[in-house]
Amino acid sequence: MPIPDSFLDALTERCDIVEVVSRYVSLTKKGGNLFGLCPFHNEKTPSFSVSPDKQFYHCFGCGKGGGVVSFIMEIENLSFPEAVRFLAERAGMPLPEEGGDEELPRLRKRLLALNKEAARWFHALLWSPAGEKAAAYLERRQIRKKTAVNFGLGFAPDSWDGLLRAMEEKGYSASELLSAGLAAKGKKPGSAYDKFRNRLMFPVLDVRGEVVGFSGRALEEGQEPKYLNSPETVVFSKRRSLFGINLAKNSKRGSILLVEGNIDVVTLHQAGFDNAVAAMGTALTTEQTRLISRYAKEIVLCYDNDPAGKKATERALDILRDSEFTVRVLKLPDRMVDGKAVKIDADDFIKLHGPDAFEQLLKGSGGGMDYRLMELCGRFDLSTDEGRVEYLRAACELIAALPSPVEREVWSRRAAEGAGVSAEAMIRETEQVRKKRSRSAKQQYERSSVRPAAQAQPQARSLRYENIVSARAEEGVIRTVLRSPDLLESCPLEPEEFSSPFLRSLFETLLRRRREGLSLSAAALLSGLSEEESTLLAQILQAEDAPGSGEDALADCVRVVHSEYVKRSGDLRAIAELMKNKRG
Repeated sequence: MPIPDSFLDALTERCDIVEVVSRYVSLTKKGGNLFGLCPFHNEKTPSFSVSPDKQFYHCFGCGKGGGVVSFIMEIENLSFPEAVRFLAERAGMPLPEEGGDEELPRLRKRLLALNKEAARWFHALLWSPAGEKAAAYLERRQIRKKTAVNFGLGFAPDSWDGLLRAMEEKGYSASELLSAGLAAKGKKPGSAYDKFRNRLMFPVLDVRGEVVGFSGRALEEGQEPKYLNSPETVVFSKRRSLFGINLAKNSKRGSILLVEGNIDVVTLHQAGFDNAVAAMGTALTTEQTRLISRYAKEIVLCYDNDPAGKKATERALDILRDSEFTVRVLKLPDRMVDGKAVKIDADDFIKLHGPDAFEQLLKGSGGGMDYRLMELCGRFDLSTDEGRVEYLRAACELIAALPSPVEREVWSRRAAEGAGVSAEAMIRETEQVRKKRSRSAKQQYERSSVRPAAQAQPQARSLRYENIVSARAEEGVIRTVLRSPDLLESCPLEPEEFSSPFLRSLFETLLRRRREGLSLSAAALLSGLSEEESTLLAQILQAEDAPGSGEDALADCVRVVHSEYVKRSGDLRAIAELMKNKRG
């Protein structure tokens, strides 16, 4: 029996590729990706890359690549059905041939009910003598009981099986607690123990008010990790969850305030900022931005003002750069202690200065470019000529990346004003940087992606291209659509215009999945491919984008594919029209 696409989509959502690969490969974060020594060939320098955003891996050494299913197939030497079974068991998901079509909804309902019971148990313990330590912690953090009740906060006791025994009395099995991420497997076969122990518990609710997972905050110094989140389960996905969204979605403020920690969210709501949410121990994801877009069109970033917070802000700005959102950045000031600047978070600021001061900061928060220029100012000494020149060079590089001429002029004037130079000189310099960057990008893209002599064929003979010029553009169509799925709606190509059978089948799959309302993510597409096909698709996704916006890149690729299709058709009238348009 074929495995349904809907099941594969759910499976790849639950099995985060970073968590799976980390069981076999030691990974180190570099930029947006993680790198390690490739498990498929011998190497001394790490060239094995894992992308948490795109959910695929690619080795720059041996060329292997794919999604989470293909990784398990390769590393465990399993067939596709065996790899799916392997991951399904890991995620606690019954396979369709085992009654999964009926079992999966039943399991979801059962786990949601279990999570609710667990949340009630944790909450009751918080206000009992056993929860005295957690209640005292809330008092130190100035969190009122009414607020704690509103968020359903609780306490997980320092017990190996307190929750297990309590839930078994209510009719839940240890297996179900394992599937919900509330228990972990013990060393003895069949044994299990409570996953959350001696922690302040934050239940994570979805927009419907269902308890989908938990986050536990350590109550002892040195207890690691500081925050422990539920693992990926049938009902919980970190990439798709936001702590506080169940309350923030009803806010009248018209925006979403994105902060770093759960305590920040609780404190801000208590102070009247009921639009605050936090990601679940990860940087902002595209899935979370889609969730936010249902309730607000403005996002205010309020991360901590330390290096990690600044990095998270930059990453969020990159994700939101071409989005529909209006984005502002609230920069928290340092606190001066004994003449030294100390970094503080939103929770600290509210306690030190009060809600009114935070409201003023919120009203005064600027856009993403404003924030980036302010950060640049802090890196250079603008009192010296050398410092001003270095600042303006860096500002030109930043402003030249903006797509709109109006935006570039506005921000060029702002940067010039800050450095005390003429706006006209800054505008001219910015446009020169933009033109130079555009020329360089086009030349590099042509060398790497268009000219047949500069590009090798796919390694697998069965996937070789007959028309490499068209195939490179076809790759660009697939890559652009997978990175911006909304563009598929406006793509005018028909599958028969593709010269490569493999790329044509990918395009047909994307069209079918769109009609059926299924995910258009790279991870979903990778799950049903052979090893050779997965490797080629991973290479396509890893390749450099064409210059320009997503729409411009897609339009350029479409023109090449259509042009090559017309040439292959042999239709002299169509070819003459094509040549006429080119001359025009």
